[in-house]
Amino acid sequence: MFTANKLSRSVKIALVLGVASPLFISQGVMAQEEAAADKTVEKIQVTGSRIRSANAMSTSPISTIGEIEIKQQQQPEVERIIRNLPSALPGDGSNVNNGSGGAASINLRGLGRNRNLVLMNGKRMVPFNTSGHVDTSSIPTALIDRIDLVTGGASAVYGSDAISGAMNVVLKNDFEGVEFETGHSRTAEADAFTQNASLTLGGNFDDDKGNAVMSIGWLNRDPLLLGQRALGNLGIDTASGANYSNFLDGIAPTPPADPTCGGPNAVEAGGSTTTIPTRIALFGVPSVGGQFRDGGNIGSNCSVFNFNPYNYYQTPAKRYSATALARYNLNDEHTVFANVNYVTTSVDTQVAPSGIFGTYFWIPVANPFLNDQARGFLVNGANKAIANMNATNWRDVNNNGVVDSADYLRLQIRRRTAELGPRSTGYDSDQFQFVTGVEGFLNDTWAYEVSAQHGQTKRIDVSAGYSNIANIANQLDATNKTTCNNGDSSCVPINLFGGFGTITEEMAQYARATAFIQTEYQQRVISGSINGPFDSIVSPWADSPLSMSFGYEWRQEEAFSNPDECWKLAPASCLGGAGGNQLPVGGTFQVNELFTEGKMSLVEDGFMTDTLELEFGYRHGNYNTIGDNGSWKLGLSWRINDQLVLRAMNNAATRAPNVGELYAPVTSGLDNATLDPCSIKNAANIDATLRARCIATGMTAAQVGAVEDIVSGQINVFSGSNPAALPNAEDAKTTTLGFVWTPEFETVKRVNLSVDYYDIYVDGYIGTNTPQEVLDGCYVLGNQAQCALIRRDGGTLTSDISGVEQYTTNLSYLKTTGYEVQYSFGFNLEKWGTVDFSGQMNHYIDVESLSSPTSQIIDCNGYFGTSCNPQHETRANQRVTWNYEDYSLGFMWRYMSDLDRSPDEVEDTFEAFRHISSYSYIDMYASYQISESMKLNFGVDNLTNKDAPVVGGEASSTSWNSGNTFPSHYDMLGRTYRMTFNVKF
Repeated sequence: MFTANKLSRSVKIALVLGVASPLFISQGVMAQEEAAADKTVEKIQVTGSRIRSANAMSTSPISTIGEIEIKQQQQPEVERIIRNLPSALPGDGSNVNNGSGGAASINLRGLGRNRNLVLMNGKRMVPFNTSGHVDTSSIPTALIDRIDLVTGGASAVYGSDAISGAMNVVLKNDFEGVEFETGHSRTAEADAFTQNASLTLGGNFDDDKGNAVMSIGWLNRDPLLLGQRALGNLGIDTASGANYSNFLDGIAPTPPADPTCGGPNAVEAGGSTTTIPTRIALFGVPSVGGQFRDGGNIGSNCSVFNFNPYNYYQTPAKRYSATALARYNLNDEHTVFANVNYVTTSVDTQVAPSGIFGTYFWIPVANPFLNDQARGFLVNGANKAIANMNATNWRDVNNNGVVDSADYLRLQIRRRTAELGPRSTGYDSDQFQFVTGVEGFLNDTWAYEVSAQHGQTKRIDVSAGYSNIANIANQLDATNKTTCNNGDSSCVPINLFGGFGTITEEMAQYARATAFIQTEYQQRVISGSINGPFDSIVSPWADSPLSMSFGYEWRQEEAFSNPDECWKLAPASCLGGAGGNQLPVGGTFQVNELFTEGKMSLVEDGFMTDTLELEFGYRHGNYNTIGDNGSWKLGLSWRINDQLVLRAMNNAATRAPNVGELYAPVTSGLDNATLDPCSIKNAANIDATLRARCIATGMTAAQVGAVEDIVSGQINVFSGSNPAALPNAEDAKTTTLGFVWTPEFETVKRVNLSVDYYDIYVDGYIGTNTPQEVLDGCYVLGNQAQCALIRRDGGTLTSDISGVEQYTTNLSYLKTTGYEVQYSFGFNLEKWGTVDFSGQMNHYIDVESLSSPTSQIIDCNGYFGTSCNPQHETRANQRVTWNYEDYSLGFMWRYMSDLDRSPDEVEDTFEAFRHISSYSYIDMYASYQISESMKLNFGVDNLTNKDAPVVGGEASSTSWNSGNTFPSHYDMLGRTYRMTFNVKF
């Protein structure tokens, strides 16, 4: 009779026989399982299918990371393990600071964090935010048996979201004994410590009818500031290369030439124009502006702010987890099971001190902190430009027709409020997931499973150290130094018209802001399926009958995000430097799905054919939000003999819009862009055509070529769901073609080779235009639809109410094609043990996207830029492991091909930053089996201590481009030592 233990053993055998990639399976384990393969194998099922098949062949490519490989990497975080795969790009994780959601997500094929499905024991994991992302840090690493990554056909099997593939984390459900493990890592600089520990207990009960396992875990990750590394200690400008020579020469950033234009981290170049002392500008009149000096006078702009040192290369985190799994055989045919997982995580991010980032305030000319020179500068400048003075920038209080001390001026303020301390956001999350069900056999051949699950994530995000813009507006509206004009007794007038220290603690108490957001996500799933053979349906050239599965799944997902009143304040919340405001997001959707899947042997034991098997499936979903949609798969697996399998799969996948895409209100925020074509930075290139286009988007002739450019590579965006045009589901077509070769040789052992070609085309993908795409589409291509998305305020794109509309909608297409190669082989060295080689390579042929038919195709293959996060054309891993008695020694070579700056951004990029050469890292692993129950593991990442490439701070999106490099793609920690001690009995 088919039992759970037999299933577990058979799955492992199937992996060895070529069902899945052999790359990551320990060679020692492979040798043992090869011996077991000679035994009778009952019908089994593998990740990516609900069909039990005696042939044990997967028509879709599967990569498997085995338990021993996970132990060798000594990574207590699943995201770090997946990130090292050539087929994956970095998601959110420990090296994302400004732009992090305080979680760890994965990104397969570079198609986005919401286009892959994350499963645990074949069941969906509950997301943590309204975008539907799964936090992989909630996966208990101590209990992982293996991780399967499957591509083609996953959506037809598992449902929405599995466009780029599905990751199934298989946990140990038959553990017996006690296992304790503790690990520690640190860099060669003795910083960026990570410590983790786990305790796992399990055993059988009731005469081995049942098994229960419990595991508790702990992780503590220390921060690493940019300022703790030479590259991160200074701001390097991507366009001009400012401060690059300082970095090469090992000297500090150049201070301002004017000693009265100083302050904490004030530098001559390579930083933000929101700086110390304050910069000031008259709304709509670019000629009236400048920068204060420490003494309160206004002069020309003289410094920028180096914000780098405050940020993190590695964010701090704490994690506590508890997981329990239990199975009980009611009899030989029926087994009940239950899994409970609870994890609490805390992740902190930190950026430079807050400030006032270009907000326009109505300020009385008689403000007591304006000295005579500064007041005269503003009044005289405004009167000289009296033709441009109107209700948008001047309140003529005494109605005398000239600007004087009785009036108000609308002034833009850029001032870093360093007196308030650094900005930080803490992400505290509690996640609970419970799965229960029963599985077994209806008769001798038909199996079933019925399960129910409930998952819930509760998070609270607390942002502190910010400047309260609403309160500062009150503080600036004052004509004496003790009271504000709004009559609030707690309001203390603030002095922003000088250098560091002008904000006293009394002023700071009213100017500080702390805000929080509460998010809750609930997921409920009820599913049932049966599978078995139709004995009467048999191909005339085969003996095995048609095997089918049929099932139903009901799923409900509900998410709410509730910000406090500070966050809600429009247009940019009360938090200076938070990047915009946030409004409540909430909604729910339900889906009822019917699915079927089949496998049929067309030919068995024929000419040049051991088995030719047809695989097919269809899944129909009915959503209460978007209506009906469907996905299907159709493939062939041709096992020519016991050494060679050819496979092909074609499928249609879908992704339904998530809660955030359907129900997000329109709010303001920040995104990345490099150039405002109508600004002073591009003045030399403004011809008559461009000038006319700038004026058509709301600029006056005097403002064209005179307004300031985009600040620090970021621009305001207005994003959210468009109620008049809510997004529909994405449709994807995925094709994979490949083979698996497992030959037998006399001297070379354990030979496995798989090569697969993939083509993924996502039609009508849900997303937003990038801001630079909109700006270029309007001003370079003359696309009026793009021009309509641009909002200017006083001619600029730098105020709180200016920017680019970025509504969520169905865009044209995403396309990714390439091929993947996986291999392993080894040698038996007789008395010297064994040596094994394994590797994986992913090569992209196409990586492109198109927002609309009138836009330009964005090609990211081999490029990095504002619209392209680094996308290496080729990535590869190569591991060699020597096992000898109680010792093991291994080396991993990680390779990334070279990158070029996106072609449309080359001219505006410093020459040294236009190309990144190919990169190779070497990691080392060693272990010693001290005794039967104790094992010591040691590892070194980045053995040669290779430095990361330098590209400046505006080379790509803020999430990935931090500290003048790409810390999620390249190693910024330097050589890192790891040690793990394991006791098992």
